[in-house]
Amino acid sequence: MKDRNSTLLITGGHGLVGSQISGDIKTNSSIDLRDSVLCDELFKKEQPVNVIHCAAKVGGLGGNMNLKGQFFYDNIMINTNVIESCRKYNIKKLVCFLSTCIFPDNVKYPLTEKKIHNGEPHNSNYPYAYAKRMADIQIRAYREQYGLNYVSVIPTNIYGPNDNFNLENGHVIPSLIHKCYLAKKNNLPFKIWGSGQPLREFIYSKDVAKLTEWVLKNYEEEDPIILSTSQEVSIKSVVELIVKHMSFTGEVVWETDKPDGQFRKPSSNTKLLSYLPDFKFTSLDEGLKETIDWFNKNYERCRK
Repeated sequence: MKDRNSTLLITGGHGLVGSQISGDIKTNSSIDLRDSVLCDELFKKEQPVNVIHCAAKVGGLGGNMNLKGQFFYDNIMINTNVIESCRKYNIKKLVCFLSTCIFPDNVKYPLTEKKIHNGEPHNSNYPYAYAKRMADIQIRAYREQYGLNYVSVIPTNIYGPNDNFNLENGHVIPSLIHKCYLAKKNNLPFKIWGSGQPLREFIYSKDVAKLTEWVLKNYEEEDPIILSTSQEVSIKSVVELIVKHMSFTGEVVWETDKPDGQFRKPSSNTKLLSYLPDFKFTSLDEGLKETIDWFNKNYERCRK
């Protein structure tokens, strides 16, 4: 008999963030949350009290550009079904994951929680971005109509163990780690898309997990909350750290004929720090070292 006072369901519970959060029930890709019937069956069977919704169809620049229809459909259905099942099965608290790509392309920086719907997203990933925006709309509508205590978080670029290290469709850090690994193994140049000049804000998955657990217990605002270090780092700097921690000594080649994607999208963590002024973020150097060590040890079984 499950304890209905404490049961926490984490969708995508074995992924990048979900694997770092302690939960009673963790779903994986074997449960197709795009199917409303299967989603309802999960909630009916497990009877959770609270839900952290991490599950999504995600990818890097290549995946977002090449699988636009799939990224839109999968994410709009997953989010719609999970949020509706939370309502139908009287979930006390939902924390839903959004993404910084939901922000407009043309917007005054830094990004804040009030600017989400102030224009169209960047063309490279607009289907994924709009699908994620609709989760914010659905939560806002459900709060207003049903009085539900559902909230959402907007993490910047997350990286860490248990990521998807796919070369074509992975996010920038895991795909770069895998590329460097193969270049070293096969004594080949380490080739990277673009110029290396774009800037991103990276946050370690373990930090996101800690912050999400805090949000579940303490955050109740209608607007999402941005989870960010607010420290911009160039892709070139990331590559230099990967090369260092991989002990790669070969040639690094920048494929400047390939797209860079959005140049920068700096965010403000003012709201987060107003709640948690003393939170200590893991440095990119330390987080990358831990991630690369994990990848090297788990290469055969990790997602790639």
